Amino acid sequence: MRILLYLGKGGVGKTTMAAATALHCAQMGYRTLVVSTDIAHSLADSLDTPLQGVPTEVAANLFAQEINVLDEVQKHWGTLQGYMGKILRKQGMSRTIADELAIIPGMEEIVSLLHIYRNAANHEFDRMIVDAAPTGETMRLLAMPETFQWYVERFFGWGDTAIRLTGGLLRRLMPERDALARLPKLVDDVKELQLVLSDPKTTSYRVVINPEKMVIKEGARAVTYLSLFGCPVDAVVVNRILPGIIADGAGKATISAPSGDPYLRQLQEIQAHYLAEIERDFYPLPILYSTWRSEEMIGLARLRSLADELYGQMDPGEVMFVGQAQEIEEQGDDFILKLPLPHIELEKIRLTKRGDELFITIGNFKELYT
Repeated sequence: MRILLYLGKGGVGKTTMAAATALHCAQMGYRTLVVSTDIAHSLADSLDTPLQGVPTEVAANLFAQEINVLDEVQKHWGTLQGYMGKILRKQGMSRTIADELAIIPGMEEIVSLLHIYRNAANHEFDRMIVDAAPTGETMRLLAMPETFQWYVERFFGWGDTAIRLTGGLLRRLMPERDALARLPKLVDDVKELQLVLSDPKTTSYRVVINPEKMVIKEGARAVTYLSLFGCPVDAVVVNRILPGIIADGAGKATISAPSGDPYLRQLQEIQAHYLAEIERDFYPLPILYSTWRSEEMIGLARLRSLADELYGQMDPGEVMFVGQAQEIEEQGDDFILKLPLPHIELEKIRLTKRGDELFITIGNFKELYT
């Protein structure tokens, strides 16, 4: 079982890459599911076929799905939300405020991840290809498991304490506690999910970029953030390369067929410069290349052509790169945490220690180490 997540800045072609990858896996005989976690779904447009909130077969061995987050939240959280809302209303809150507070932060992200995890755990598919949301939303998605566990454990403890303090009175006022019976299982699933998402043998993250300055910078930050959360990045995909540009794989790019149009020639020179920069800055990650095409990448035939360019005879599910994981070394009475953070911008990193907890903050993202 392999899970491949394609992420990057909005508009770089994540959906197209995910769809093409899934099609290639299916053609190699793997039972494959490509699923979109982006609220603004475009996977159905890329495959040129209607999709639903459940896996739909679109070709031999290939299934596709656009997760309906609202339906999933209601399905997995509706009963618990109602239970928590009743408790909060008993404390004197208005119905509107109580219902809002009854939603655990990040529940939408959690149900999307759990949906992917459960499909993986059921072994129904050999490959799961995830068309992830834009970088910022995906980072929030990956940070949610720990936030979710913290919130649930505090609420669960609060409920037990309240019942012990008030005895039978509160017990009579509160809804049936059977509604909470699913919470421990939900927390266990989230913990298992974290292990799956950080296991390089199972899950790989691939950052999709274009040869443009701002896109490259965001892609580099994505690799840093993913390293912070312990998510294994195994490749970078460079999309929309103009014809006539060749990257040599050694930090250089040449223009083999200069355009006769001065405007296009200038664009070629700009892209050649950024391609060389990409090869240097993202080393030692493998880099996959996709040229700009004159037609839209819509429909299975065009996606198949793109997949052949990206992978050739290679299995997209192969682990393309395994980097150094975080390490904790003991030196005398001290413990040293070694955490590889490629492309780090030193002015954006902050360390905060509270007791035995170390918070590492990079930009808008934070991770806890205990």
